[in-house]
Amino acid sequence: MTGLNLSQFKSLIVRPALEAVSLGGDKSVNLLTGTCVVESGLAWLQQLNGPALGIAQMEPATHNDCWANYLRYQPDIANRILATCCLSGLPDAGIMVWNLRYAVLMARVKYLRTPEPLPSATDAAALSTYHKQHYNTVLGQANAAANTSLFQQAINA
Repeated sequence: MTGLNLSQFKSLIVRPALEAVSLGGDKSVNLLTGTCVVESGLAWLQQLNGPALGIAQMEPATHNDCWANYLRYQPDIANRILATCCLSGLPDAGIMVWNLRYAVLMARVKYLRTPEPLPSATDAAALSTYHKQHYNTVLGQANAAANTSLFQQAINA
C-alpha cells in the first residue's frame, strides 16, 4: 500500500495548518508529521478493527474530550482551528477522515494539553518518545525505539 508523499504532506498540510493557527514551528511540524506517519503510515484514514479516525488516528472519544475539556476553554485556538478548516460549530469526529488539516490540528490540541515542553525539532528519538508518552499512551501499540526512524524521516522530509 502506498500513501501520501511525506514531503508534500509536511509542506502542504502540516506546516500551513499549524502556522494558520499560530501553533507552528519546526518542533510542532516535525512532531505532527511524525505522529501521522507512525499512526497511519500516511495511508489509513480509519483504523482497522478499531475506532480511530483520520491521518493521525485519533479516537472519537479523544476528539470529543479535546473539545469538551480543552478547546471549550480556549476560544481563540478553537476559532482559529474552525476558520482554518472551514468549519463551524462543534465538529463531528468523522471530519478527521476527510479534512487532513483538521486531523493534524486536533492531534496538536492533544499535545497542547501536555505540560511537558516539546522536544528538539531535530531529535528523532525524543520526538518518538514524546509521541509514545503523550499521544499513543503506555497502553498503545507504538514502540518509541522502533518508531525513531519514522520520526527521522519526518524531520528529513
